[in-house]
Amino acid sequence: MPKAYIVAHIRVHDPETFERFKSMSAPAIKDFGGRVLVRNPNIDHREGAATGTCIIVEFDSLEQARAFYESDAYTAARLVREEAAETDLIIAEGI
Repeated sequence: MPKAYIVAHIRVHDPETFERFKSMSAPAIKDFGGRVLVRNPNIDHREGAATGTCIIVEFDSLEQARAFYESDAYTAARLVREEAAETDLIIAEGI
């Protein structure tokens, strides 16, 4: 079964609130078997408009990634993140 990835580009404008998001989202990621592969605010941006901190989280399946994103725990964290940052986020299945 192919793995799945959440790829986000996050432009933080309220660092204090964003720290709350991180403390809320980390346990949810772990609960759904996710592994943070990349968390880098200093990306080598070459094309497109997706700037900001790059975060890539790996899950064992597309179903797990979707279940994480739709979970109550992550929904609560996402609402906090939306107060602190603008985000581009996708869920993609690997090959």
